[in-house]
Amino acid sequence: MTKHPIVDQIPALRRYARALTGDSWSSDDLVQDTLERACSKWRLWAAGSDLRAWLFTLMHNLFANQVRRSFRQAGSGSVDIEELAQELVAPDVNLGAALDLQRCLLCLPADQREVLLLVSLEDMSYAQVARVTGVPIGTVMSRLSRARRRLQALLDAPARGAEQMATSDTSSTVVVPLRRLK
Repeated sequence: MTKHPIVDQIPALRRYARALTGDSWSSDDLVQDTLERACSKWRLWAAGSDLRAWLFTLMHNLFANQVRRSFRQAGSGSVDIEELAQELVAPDVNLGAALDLQRCLLCLPADQREVLLLVSLEDMSYAQVARVTGVPIGTVMSRLSRARRRLQALLDAPARGAEQMATSDTSSTVVVPLRRLK
């Protein structure tokens, strides 16, 4: 086994992992787990096939397993609003809101985010993305279309909110309190 073909793929793996997880520590762990899995399962790679797609498939499966595991460990899924109170405060509209692409990407459902990142960031074809994610090409195109629409809506949301705030009377703004989940 020569390590050069895998080493050449590490920057792309890191880019994709960072976009998937949104956290540099988690992304580095995901890349390391992917490379460990690739080394331990090297005999399963069909020589002459697309190494990049195989590595991305390994990463995709590892990430999906991690997400499933975190949901199972979360238990009941209830959230204490008091613990998250500081995070739930709406940002001040007057901050000159810069577009936060990373935040918007993380708001997308995981299946849509994965397809969007593989097509746009990693420049993979629909067929390669279908092979990596294990879904039909039509599903890839559908998820990509929905992801692009949702991302555009998320990116436009602060601008629309600022326009509405500028045209409305601030004294008539009604603040709705958060409800406690049980």
